[in-house]
Amino acid sequence: MSGRTAVLFDFGGVLTTAVLAAFAEFGAELGDPRLPLRLLTRDPESSALLVDHEEGRIGQREFEVGFARRLRAHGVDIDDAGLVDRIQSRLRPDPEMIELVASVRAAGYRVGLLSNSLGDDCYAGFDLPAMFDAVTISAEIGIRKPSGRAYLTGCERLGVTPEQTIMVDDLEQNITAAELLGLGGIVHRDAASTAALLWPALRTPS
Repeated sequence: MSGRTAVLFDFGGVLTTAVLAAFAEFGAELGDPRLPLRLLTRDPESSALLVDHEEGRIGQREFEVGFARRLRAHGVDIDDAGLVDRIQSRLRPDPEMIELVASVRAAGYRVGLLSNSLGDDCYAGFDLPAMFDAVTISAEIGIRKPSGRAYLTGCERLGVTPEQTIMVDDLEQNITAAELLGLGGIVHRDAASTAALLWPALRTPS
């Protein structure tokens, strides 16, 4: 993975606290910490809603109405209004990762965002154009990770090839897909371990 000159960062779970933990906390509030993620990954109707929302075919409200219906089908009495906001309220910015992005960019490397979006305003509070050289969001391009086209679009917008690029993502399947295209990959767990893997993999800027 050495000799790379650009980095694509995921958003949720990388620049914020853990997404999986947020879903588990939300599930615990409903009486089953595993239920929301179990539905989104194993229930075909819930999974389809998530894909359609992340790829921009349906908005937040339509996703909320549909997902609340699936939760009710599994015994949870829940109001659909504000469902996504309740999940996102458990996500907080990770200042150490935000600083790492700034440090990598200041050192002369190209940095981009490649994110699957959840919610119509999930990036509130982040000045993405100021933080990144290029921003690629699934709902805007109509495709989400781990689709290969998402990574290729992210690289293209950043003006680099996959072979020049490292992907930092909290989901292992997203890193596996990136590596199949020639990107280097780092499965993010915390800022310190990500930084320890990232800096040695970057080539000294010319």
